[in-house]
Amino acid sequence: MGKLTAVAVKAASKNPGTYQDGDGLFLKVGKNGAASWLLRVQQDGERRDIGIGSAKLVTLAEAREKANQLRKAVKVEKRDVLVEKKDEAAARVTLKEVALQYHSENEAGWKSDVYTRQWLASLQNYVFPKLGNIPTGSITTADIIEVLTPIWQEIPETARQVRNRICAVLDYAHAKGWRSREAPSGNGSLKAGRGLPRQVKSRENRKSMPYIAVPGFITALRRKPSFGRLALEFLILTGVRSQEVRLATWAEFDLDGHHWAIPADHMKRGKAHVVPLSNAALAVLTKARALQLPDTDVVFPGVAGNPMSDMTLLKVLRDMSEPFHVHGFRSSFTDWAANEGFADAVVEAALAHKTPDAVQAAYRRTTYLGTENQPGARVKLMEAWGSYCVSRS
Repeated sequence: MGKLTAVAVKAASKNPGTYQDGDGLFLKVGKNGAASWLLRVQQDGERRDIGIGSAKLVTLAEAREKANQLRKAVKVEKRDVLVEKKDEAAARVTLKEVALQYHSENEAGWKSDVYTRQWLASLQNYVFPKLGNIPTGSITTADIIEVLTPIWQEIPETARQVRNRICAVLDYAHAKGWRSREAPSGNGSLKAGRGLPRQVKSRENRKSMPYIAVPGFITALRRKPSFGRLALEFLILTGVRSQEVRLATWAEFDLDGHHWAIPADHMKRGKAHVVPLSNAALAVLTKARALQLPDTDVVFPGVAGNPMSDMTLLKVLRDMSEPFHVHGFRSSFTDWAANEGFADAVVEAALAHKTPDAVQAAYRRTTYLGTENQPGARVKLMEAWGSYCVSRS
């Protein structure tokens, strides 16, 4: 019969120390009052302490019963209980948990804040919804292919990045002992032409809508209001990339001053960018403000007020049976501006492109924004583009 009683266990929880029940079972109470049951056994000439559980959750009687089961497993069945417990714990570690830990440990060494954010966002958008809650040890090549297939041809560069990031996370899980084998190789079963189809050239996946069709498209876009449609219209009117719209918060906008200050960590080149807002763009923001969700500062929110997935904008196009790519609207804008006679340098500044000529880059310091009393060329460009885009609405 054990030495402890239920009353003694309750009293012991207030006094740090070790309390023996007998035959290896004891109660350990820490300085913070946390009390847990442990069983000490000898196995292969080595002393081992096996955790049984918190004294708040496991009664004395239950601890004794579990201790009997563990003694039998060790002494009679010759099982390595600690290894089994470790394997059981490893089997429950999900891909999302591993990815977040990998990201946290490695982000300090990555090249930029933009890359760091994009790395995790790509998994949040494409991987976590399908594989996030699955233990890493259970993830197969077929699971990865299922995730990649919808985006493999549509956004090939992103798809390849997602593939490589999944494999990096699974290799990390293998190194940590949470997965019995390394990740499938991007040069093996996950290579284009093997487990995945060969990708067509990326340019074919970035088809741009002819600018002459844009006004009619915006008219159709407005027939069924949603945050996704508002975001796509705003993207067209401002000539920016999708991530800049998806991540936009109200704090970035000066509606009275008619401009949008995009922070550096939202930009592809990691350099802050100011966008003059046309009357058409301001009208979209007015609609978004009327629909603003509580407890979020995101202008075009997705699920639970978080930034929407970049697939949301593409889905709007596909739902409208349009074969064009979201990024292609920047080309539509460029073609229109060229046809209207706007200077290339002004258009390139509006698109936040890097000046290719090093000498020009060194001497060209203007932003083409002008002043409040004398609007610059970019202000005139964006207002003209906005007026053109909504000319049929």
